[in-house]
Amino acid sequence: MDALSMIAAMVIAYLIGSIPFGLLLSKIFKLPDPRTIGSGNIGATNMLRTGRKDVALMTLVLDALKGVIAVVIMDATAPYAGALAVLAAVVGHCFPVWLNFKGGKGVATIIGGLLAFSWVVGFFTVLVWIGMFYYKRTSSLAALTALSLAPFVTILRVDGASALVVFITVLIVVFKHQSNIRKLVRGAEPTSEVFGKK
Repeated sequence: MDALSMIAAMVIAYLIGSIPFGLLLSKIFKLPDPRTIGSGNIGATNMLRTGRKDVALMTLVLDALKGVIAVVIMDATAPYAGALAVLAAVVGHCFPVWLNFKGGKGVATIIGGLLAFSWVVGFFTVLVWIGMFYYKRTSSLAALTALSLAPFVTILRVDGASALVVFITVLIVVFKHQSNIRKLVRGAEPTSEVFGKK
């Protein structure tokens, strides 16, 4: 695949990732704009603050599907380029052009993308998330722990180049969790979150 086609595929993956499902669903179901409540993010956890768990779940699933679809499209045009698709989709979710580059925190999108890119890497990430959440009851800590291990699993199951891309993607998600990390350090991060700080 030539460089131009690769760039075009990544732009498409970015645009898919940038679809603000939380905001769209809030309009469809006549709920408050998620940017005006709670953390101001457009992800599933902030959608929980609208009082509609069903809409929050839909947001979670749709945000994860953005990663899945991006990988499928990228693989169709450039086999083995799945990691780049995950990166582009997460960048789109975290920095959507439609919302002045102020989006969610990328956990659902990166996990969905990893599951499509390599089911082993994705499954391991989900398993660690569940285990850590069960142990600590803090979703942001569970997500950050699970994602921090994803590049190492990618090295073992895929290749080093893909692992580097996954590592960069994880860094973006960690960057978006700065406020959560500060709360974790202070011991002030809420526990028993359902979806994590999005």
